[in-house]
Amino acid sequence: MIINDKVAVVTGASEGIGKAIAEALAAKGAKLVLAARNEERLAELAQALGNGAIAVRADMTSEADIRNLMDRVLAIHGRIDILVNNAGQGLYGPIESVDLDQYRKIFALNVAGPLYAMKLAIPQMRAEGGGAIINVSSRVSKNYYPMLGAYASTKYALNALSLTARKELEKDHIIVSVIHPKMTATNFGKNAFGPRMHEDRGAQDFTPPPGMEVDTAEQVAEKTIALIESGEAEAEL
Repeated sequence: MIINDKVAVVTGASEGIGKAIAEALAAKGAKLVLAARNEERLAELAQALGNGAIAVRADMTSEADIRNLMDRVLAIHGRIDILVNNAGQGLYGPIESVDLDQYRKIFALNVAGPLYAMKLAIPQMRAEGGGAIINVSSRVSKNYYPMLGAYASTKYALNALSLTARKELEKDHIIVSVIHPKMTATNFGKNAFGPRMHEDRGAQDFTPPPGMEVDTAEQVAEKTIALIESGEAEAEL
């Protein structure tokens, strides 16, 4: 897909990977609609991006908020060309100790939220002759890491939804793709449920364990842009 002049919705856009993806899309000429819970950060980002970027406060576990987000996009732009489902949250801890209330919360955000956003975006994309949906998964969905099983299971589920939708929507020229970041320098660990396994990766003094590679949010964004442009099914970092 050629990104220039396309209407792109990015969830979880107030910081980290979502913010970097929004910035990369703006640099390619996209018309941005930014969604997250932090209105102040969103407004600052929208102003910085320019080109008519707008900020919409949205809790991506709320069906009402997701409907409002999509309604705003259509009211302003009349179409949705690109949907990046990035909003998500982690959960650390061994399987036997998983807090089920916390698990339900991250499942609602990591799986049900993207699913509902897709349900609302797909008919609009079909009516316009196509579109691109990028779901931000994780490398943990390709492996088995102790202390990350509950979180990984939500990303396994997101992969299944995404790649099944890709097959279902081929005939409608709606391309569904999945990106799998590995450890990234963001506030993911700080914002996760469960015992902290590491320091805030956004901190300037963060030093990864020996032999561990850490990507920047900008590197993930660059790979995401390439995925949108190529239309491939999956990409890993």
